[in-house]
This record gives sequence, C-alpha cells and structure tokens, in this order.
Amino acid sequence: MDLAYICEWEKRPKSNHCPSIPLVCAWSCRNLIAFTTDLKNEEEKDLTHMIHMIDTEHPWDVYSINSGHVEMITCLEWDQSGSRLLSADADGQIKCWSMTDHLANSWESTMGCSVEGDPIVALSWLHNGVKLALHVEKSGASNFGEKFSRVKFSPSLTLFGGKPMEGWIAVTISGLVTVSLLKPNGQVLTSTESLCRLRCRFYKVCVSVVNEKCKIDTEILPSLFMRCTTDPARKDKYPAITHLKFFARDMSEQILLCASNQNNSIVEYWSLRKEGLPVNNIFQKLSPTVGDKPPMILKWRILSATNDLDRVSAVALPKLPISLTNTDLKVASDTKFFPGLGLALAFHDGSVHIIHRLTLQTMAVSYGSQRPVDEQAIKRQRTAGPSVHFKAVQMSWTSLALVGIDSHGKLSMLRISPSMGHVLDMNMSLRHLLFLLEYCMVTGYDWWDILLHVQPGMVQNLVEKLHEEYMRQNAALQQVLSTRIIAMKASLCKLSSATVARVCDYHAKLFLIAISCTLKSLLRPPVLNTPDKSPGDRLTEICSKITDVDIDKVMINLKTEEFVLEMTTLQSLQQLIQWVGDFVLYLLASLPNQGSGPVRPGHSFLRDGASLSMLRELMVMIRIWGLLKPSCLPIYTATSDTQDSMSLLFRLLTKLWLCCRDESHPSEPDDALIDECCLLPSQLLIPSIGWLPANDSIISKLQNKQPLRLQFGKPPGLAGHSALLQYDAFARAPGQPKIDHLRRLHLGAYPTEECKSCTRCGCVTMLKSPNKATAVKQWEQRWIKNCLCGGLWRKMPLSYS
Repeated sequence: MDLAYICEWEKRPKSNHCPSIPLVCAWSCRNLIAFTTDLKNEEEKDLTHMIHMIDTEHPWDVYSINSGHVEMITCLEWDQSGSRLLSADADGQIKCWSMTDHLANSWESTMGCSVEGDPIVALSWLHNGVKLALHVEKSGASNFGEKFSRVKFSPSLTLFGGKPMEGWIAVTISGLVTVSLLKPNGQVLTSTESLCRLRCRFYKVCVSVVNEKCKIDTEILPSLFMRCTTDPARKDKYPAITHLKFFARDMSEQILLCASNQNNSIVEYWSLRKEGLPVNNIFQKLSPTVGDKPPMILKWRILSATNDLDRVSAVALPKLPISLTNTDLKVASDTKFFPGLGLALAFHDGSVHIIHRLTLQTMAVSYGSQRPVDEQAIKRQRTAGPSVHFKAVQMSWTSLALVGIDSHGKLSMLRISPSMGHVLDMNMSLRHLLFLLEYCMVTGYDWWDILLHVQPGMVQNLVEKLHEEYMRQNAALQQVLSTRIIAMKASLCKLSSATVARVCDYHAKLFLIAISCTLKSLLRPPVLNTPDKSPGDRLTEICSKITDVDIDKVMINLKTEEFVLEMTTLQSLQQLIQWVGDFVLYLLASLPNQGSGPVRPGHSFLRDGASLSMLRELMVMIRIWGLLKPSCLPIYTATSDTQDSMSLLFRLLTKLWLCCRDESHPSEPDDALIDECCLLPSQLLIPSIGWLPANDSIISKLQNKQPLRLQFGKPPGLAGHSALLQYDAFARAPGQPKIDHLRRLHLGAYPTEECKSCTRCGCVTMLKSPNKATAVKQWEQRWIKNCLCGGLWRKMPLSYS
C-alpha cells in the first residue's frame, strides 16, 4: 500500500477550510469523491458547511458547494449510478444533489425532506436489486456469465411491472425511521415511523406503498452485547461503540462493531443466524411434530474479533461484491487475489491497516504519509497532542484504491495492490488486473482505480488479452460492450509511450462507429410495413457483397428512395460528412509511409477490415446524398477541376479493404495501390485531422511511484512525461485554432463559447448546440450524458485556450 497523491487546501489569511466534525466522505462508482469541510471565516466567526466534489483524475479541479445545511453534515451517500448524492445533517435535513446539464463540476439540490431538529445518524438509498458478484474460482472461464453472476436479492420496493422504485431511508438519533420515495412524476412520498422505545439494538424495517401512501412496519430483532463487555476483566475498558457498519446491502445480517476508549479499540464481526431451539425430551414425546422440526429462532453469533488495537479513527468497507464460498476463498488465497476481501482501519497514529473481512487478520499496513521530515517538525510533533490522522476513509469500487481525509482537511489517495504486497509473477498480476477490467466492462463502472496499478510494460499484453476475452463472448454481448472495450483500450494505451499513438486511433474508431450508427438510423424504408431488413443492414450487406471498385456500380444496387432526406437535414450533417471524407483521404495518403519512422495516428485502421468496410458504406451513402444536395458533399482542394475525388478515393479504399477483408488471412497492399496513394498529395490537399489533445491526466504521472503533491484549485504543470510530450505533437499548439471534437466545428484560437471537456479522454465540445436540426439533435443525444468514451463531462473555464 503506497501513496499516489496528496491534495491540500491553499492557506488563506481571512478564511480557511477546516475539517468538519464528523468528517464525511463518499466514493461513487464513477470515481467521483464527495467530502465535507467547514469554511471558517475569521472576521465573522461563522462556519459554512461545504460539500466538495472531485473527480479522481483531476483532484485539483474541486467543485465546492455551500450545502445550505444549518448544522454539521453527518452523512453523504451516492446512488448506484454514481450520478446523485444524498447529504444529511444534525438538524434532520436531507438533500438530494444531482448534476446540472450532466456536468461533473456543476451540482444543484433538486429535492429533499426533513425531520425537524432530529440529527440523522444513518442514511441509505433504496436498493435497485442489481448486483453482480465476482467468482474468483471461475476467473479462468471464457464466458463472462460464469465469472460474474447476478446476486439474488430483490429491490427494496418495486413499481408496477417490477421496476425498482427510487428513494432513500434514514434513521435519526432518537430512533425515528424516515423513508422518502421518488415517484416517476417527480413527486416525493415521505413517511416517518418511530422504532420501539425499548433499549433494543436491531430492527427489521419493512417499507411498502399502500393507496399511494408510504407505509413502514418495524420488527424487533435480537440484541447483542459485544464480547469485550461480557469479559469481566475488560468489562469497563471500552465504554463506547464508535463504529457500526453493515457489511453489504444483500448481507445486512453481518455487522462490524468497533468499541473504543481514549487510547485503544477492539473490532468484532457478528452474524445474525437462524438456529434450532433445543426442546426437552418430555415435549418431544408429547408432540412428535416438534421432534422432527425444532422451532427456529434468530441469534447473533460472533465470527471473529481482533486483539486490542490502537484507537481506530475511521473504517472503510470494501464495495466489490466478491463471492465468499469456500472454493472461491481458497482460490483467492492461492492466487493472492484479495480485492473485496480486505477492509481498511485508520488509526489515530496516522497509520492505515487492511484487515481480512472474515478473519480480521492484518493483510497490509501503511504507515501514513505525514511523517515529519525536518527537526523542527519533530520537536513540534512531540509537544503537540495527537498526530495527523485520517478522519474518514473510503475504498474505491474495485477496492484497489483508498482515499483518506485527514485532520487538516487534506486528501490522500493510496494504492492498494490486488495481492496486498505479495510479490507475484507478471502473468498472475496481469490476470488479476484483467479480471477486474472485465468486471468494470460488464458493470459499466469507471476503471480509473485499476489503471493506478498498470505499469507501461503491461499495456501491450493487457490490451491483447482483453481483446481475446472479448472475442470469446457471444455476438449479442460483444455488440453491447463494443464501445466500452475500445474506450478501455484507449485509456490503457495512454500509459505507455510505445502505444500512445494508438490512443488517437481508438478515439477515431469510437467516433466512426457513432457517425455510422447515426447516419444509418436516418435512412427510412419507403413502405413502412416492409418485412425486409432495415435500409442500414441492406447497405452493409450490398457493400460487402459487391467488391467493385467503381462507386457508381455499387450505388446502382441500392434503392435510392430509402436515402431521400430533407435538404436542411443533409446540410446540417455537412461537418460530419466532411470528417469522413477527410479521414479516408488522410488514411490513404499515410499508407505509403506505414512501415517507416514512428507509428503515426491512423496506423491501425490500415489493417482493420471492419472499419474500412464502415468507411466504404459511408462513402456510398454520401455519394447518393450528393446527388440530392451537392453542397453536403465533402470539400476537397484538388489540383485539377475535372477530377472526381470521391470515386478516386472509393477505388483506392476498396482495394485496401480487399487486402484485409479476411481478418484471418490479410494480404499486403500491392505496389500499384501504394504508388497511387503516393500520388494523392499531388492531386489533393491532405487535411490535418484534429486529433484529441494530450490530456492533462494525472494517471500517467503516477507510474514512477513517486507521490505527487497537489493543491485544490491549481492545475499541476505538465512537464516531465515523455509519452505525453510525444502525444502533444499530434494536438494543436497553444494559440492555434481550437476544434469542437464531436461537432467538428472550428472554435477559433480563443473560443468565446462555453465548452465542456471529458474527464477521461480530454475531448472538447460546446455546451450549447448551435444547430437545432433534428438530425443534429439525434447526433448530440449520443453524448449528452457521457462522452463517447464513457467519461463524465466537466465544464471548462472560458479561458481554457
């Protein structure tokens, strides 16, 4: 376990961020972290309760919200999709925050509820019943369905037709349970019920909707006394329970308890089980049915406990739902695969221990990054009271990273190795990372925390193995995951200077797939009730069957009436059509120099039969549309006025496609084709493709294992990473015209329009659409919530140029 980066607040004379008490932190499946601080104003002596949102890739770009909570914030809780956040305070106020315009650095409170003056101590979203467990035992299986299986448990509440109902449940300090349900029409149903007044510790709460009203039923469960309190020698040693955690949503009968005094703590792991009640022989003789089936009762059993520990300041449970059968645990132990099996304890001396969730044995230790370096600091440390320690810790969704907020409000990101520090051979390390990458690919979780552990030497192997595993799945699943695997390969390739040029290719491929789907979806069959294939499928079929190099001969075989669109629609798509034309020209012109010099962007397309086939179909479609409206055709700067550029490019593209159409036996392009491509720059002006910019990502700077020191609100310098500098050569230099990467519009050197950029690939696009045409709206709907690579959007400052 080692430190990846630290992010701290700038010291200001008048107001500063101090850690809130209690300090709360939450980590979403999209790798967004929310945490609280109090903003202290020296002059007015008042406290503002702040909530801060950061994306783990850009921790300095913090979005701070004045929460509007009057009292201190006691709970933060993300929903399962990672797009909404609940906050609750000591005055009984609960607020639900959601993104404005799907921007990760712009949030607003949309709804809420309150229990006047009653502090909230526990808060949770109702569950949607969707959870995939990992089976370590099956990690070598070829089918994703065997490796990851649905956990059988139903949603907390369902609407008509079994759809999960959204909402949250909260418990106050005085024992009130409040449930808020979000109806599809935006209405909030709230109900409150008191838990019984007896000094009992556990309750079962059943929520239902009756006659459009929310109904709560509570049932008392057996209580328990911690073992340390029943031991006469230690009866009064631990006066208070400081932490109580339920292990998981689908395993709420298992709890972790921590009791502490001023200097020490003890942790115990309990489980609620059904047990048979032994019945006396006399009664068994009287009633034979009792002897067969003894009555069952619920009883708490202690499963494991720790020895006396230093005082625990915070606890983080793993979020990865790993299967806990005996065979899975044995395979995990043999292969040293521990994500999801360790929980984190932070101590008052600044250290963090990872302990096994079942046996509570220590698996890994981190001794805190806050070791004083200079002598002055050491002297101060001795005189000052307690050392700097984590007040709140949270694990990432794959359990490979841990975030801690310390008593100075500083944020630390720690890596947790999948093998907990055991030295493994390269092959096994790759298998572990591959297994978790596949899990993220299937669930749709963000995989940033896995990239923390990828070394440059692993990239090539990981990409190849990921592709192999993907190709083993059935066609339907491949189609569902087709864009996610490309985005995953792109983020992996960014980590090694040897593969950095391929990042551009992967992003271009995502863009090409999106354009192809959008343009094909605009085609309509002339008669509505045709039982035949859709026009898009028929276009694909005819283009793959007819291998003629003449574009007009391919065109004759198509039903032209299917391609009829309104003139305004065609004109509004001109920028996308222009990109397709430019891209084909760029690829063909780069064919002659593919074997020499460094790998340039576009290289992998020259061997990719599927992508070339897609480009051929688009060229045929564009040619037909050009007959309807010539002004929508791509514009080429040619040396001769009589040259038909489209048919020339189609002819060369078809010849190149025929070389690699059969992926199992690709052939080399013949010399005649290469000679014709060599002549292209003298016939047409080769365009510059606006590749994605070098991203200001932090992940590639964390590979040398040196912790980075960052400051909230200040982007770090980009110097010192050769792969990024090489990548920069393909991007535009400062002061050059900027480009909207998704609309393919030029924004000028100093854009005046507000823009948003992707948190993962750095792709930039305008916030507001300049075009209201239906076809353009259809194109923009593809990436309104997420970038094409799946990353979240963040609003950029106007001065980004």
